[in-house]
Amino acid sequence: MFHNQTLEKLHALKLSGMANAFARQLEQPMHEDLPFEERFALLLDQEVLYRDNRRLTRLLKAAKLRVNACVEDIDYTHPRSIDKSFMRTLATCQWAQRRHNLCITGPTGSGKTWLACAFGNQACRQGLSVRYFRLPRLFEMLRIAHGDGSYPRLMDQLAKVDLLILDDWGMQPITTTQRNDLMEVIEDRHELKATLIASQIPVEHWHELIGEPTLADAILDRLLHRAHRLPLKGESMRPSVTTLDPS
Repeated sequence: MFHNQTLEKLHALKLSGMANAFARQLEQPMHEDLPFEERFALLLDQEVLYRDNRRLTRLLKAAKLRVNACVEDIDYTHPRSIDKSFMRTLATCQWAQRRHNLCITGPTGSGKTWLACAFGNQACRQGLSVRYFRLPRLFEMLRIAHGDGSYPRLMDQLAKVDLLILDDWGMQPITTTQRNDLMEVIEDRHELKATLIASQIPVEHWHELIGEPTLADAILDRLLHRAHRLPLKGESMRPSVTTLDPS
């Protein structure tokens, strides 16, 4: 009865990790031989682990990463001109914590989206909030937000997220409204939060891609300031489709 009351109180105090660990200790007599301090330390460790796991689950769900990728699974065997030392530095996510940006460029199939999501996953594991968007999809969301009155709320959300991932940068021409929206997004985040861009278009062509020279200068000045660059090369990593001999 006493143990049941203790478990109920732990759950009432929202110490679910500690409650689960205490229940396991009751089921395993070997813990009875441990000093009180050690048993209590084990309970605390489990509570910390439980909360860390819950937070990571929440961050990953909110991030909406396109693919399930992690930095431990980066493929260094495919010739993409990836420097392992530089990748290890990026994997620490100190660039995101310091509110720097990261630009990943390369041809189709070079793994830009996968790497962007791997860094997003790692940032979540570091306790940072992350949100992934394909840029065309974000532009569509902003267009709708202009019409239904949710634009200020959406912009506030984009400004607050620790790491904003914009994939498929440059996939389509940018309209005047989209250019202005992009300027607002980048301006709100400049030197305050980190942004990751993934694009098939080399950085040196982004000015032409954005279009209007004055806004292009302003956007790129803010985006590329203190930005790390990861240019990928080589052939596509996607498996090719084998054509069957009709004979």
